[in-house]
Amino acid sequence: MLSWVNGAPGEQLSVRDRGLAYGDGLFETIAVRGGQIALLARHMARLAQGCQRLSIALDMALMQHELQAFAAQLGDGVAKLTVTRGQGQRGYAPPQPCQPLRILQAAPMPHYPAEHAEQGVRLFPCATRLAEQPLLAGLKHLNRLEQVLARAEWQDADCAEGLMRDCTGRVIEGVYSNLFLVIGGRLLTAELSRCGVAGVMRAEILHQAERLGLPIESRDISHDELLAADEVFLCNSLYGIWPVRALQERYWPVGPLTRKLQAIVRDLLSK
Repeated sequence: MLSWVNGAPGEQLSVRDRGLAYGDGLFETIAVRGGQIALLARHMARLAQGCQRLSIALDMALMQHELQAFAAQLGDGVAKLTVTRGQGQRGYAPPQPCQPLRILQAAPMPHYPAEHAEQGVRLFPCATRLAEQPLLAGLKHLNRLEQVLARAEWQDADCAEGLMRDCTGRVIEGVYSNLFLVIGGRLLTAELSRCGVAGVMRAEILHQAERLGLPIESRDISHDELLAADEVFLCNSLYGIWPVRALQERYWPVGPLTRKLQAIVRDLLSK
């Protein structure tokens, strides 16, 4: 497997790395096609915002240069970029100054059944709830234990994703995707100031919807609103958009707005 550490081929990490010890860092999962990075600007913007919020002094120009060189060598597949605060001594106090660690790993593009995009997917209702932490909300930080626990809840191959709610029952996202609803022609997605991950594909869909002049809302979503929605779909940076066809006994059609945005996103990912 192709892997780089701090810009050079390698796989060795220090046992004192804070990413391992405390989940002290961030990551990006990036689609690469023909050596080109899909949604590069959005990935770099989210990473820069995350580093700013966590006070990790990452050289963003160097990071982008390394990422593009890695993608050119990879050709086609998935590049996982991980940034940690680097090595530290025992204890939570961050080292001053820190020396961030940059890790790039390659993997084949996952195989997604064509029917997921064409016919839609069934959601599993996860019992695991997302805890509220405004300081980390929106970030793709390294602590993914909530998602690990949620994904362990189902083995049914008929469910391609799980629905995650917060501790008050508000609808937030999928285990590895963001969630959108269409209600009366209005596009609705969860507000992410308390928990959840602000996905790069979510940001791109909001941008495309605004460009099309579609009414958009980002706010709290109740479970009842989800069940009453006209259309429901999921998105992430690898597969684009999947319509949601079912959650337990509730079924949805694959609606026209989902199809319209799906076509736009498909074109973006194929470039």
